Amino acid sequence: MNWFFSFLNTYGMPAMLLFILLEYACFPVSSEIVLPFCGALAARQGIFYPLLVLLSAVAGLVGTTLCYGIGRLGGNPLLEKIMKRFPGTRHGLETSYTYFQKKGAQIVLLGRFIPLCRTYLGFVAGALRLPILTYLGYSFVGIFFWNALLCGLGYFLQDNWPVVTSWYTRYKNILLPVLAILLLVLIWGKMRKKGKVC
Repeated sequence: MNWFFSFLNTYGMPAMLLFILLEYACFPVSSEIVLPFCGALAARQGIFYPLLVLLSAVAGLVGTTLCYGIGRLGGNPLLEKIMKRFPGTRHGLETSYTYFQKKGAQIVLLGRFIPLCRTYLGFVAGALRLPILTYLGYSFVGIFFWNALLCGLGYFLQDNWPVVTSWYTRYKNILLPVLAILLLVLIWGKMRKKGKVC
């Protein structure tokens, strides 16, 4: 893990965006580690927080679109092959598929806040042939808010980073869903005030 922190420290923003892209492209890099650390590092380097969130959302969108493209080209037979070759992916892909069947396109946005579903969503959306513009639109909104939340933790709490990481490790299974729900409630409230939802 030291090489990861060293690499980010050495190469700054380009390295951050690369790891964010890889995380969204289903490489084994955890967003719960990468995003807060990128936020803390960006604060130390004087990078403007809204710029960090915007660029990280674009990097995430590129990464997840790669998964969408693979799912779209290969369809369900490819997903079956992935599950057979990598049995550890079965639960995540099946979870994503189940949520997709229940919620439809909206799960592309909401799924960014659901562990496992978030990781494999692109493959399933591609295999089910969700229109690309719908996928990109919902994905960008979900990725933007998820990145804003996790990058913000690191960015604004960087001076207390050891305390944040210890609390996060202890309570992440409760903390992240609660924060995600609060964020969605705030978004829904603002949209309701503007008359965009009933």
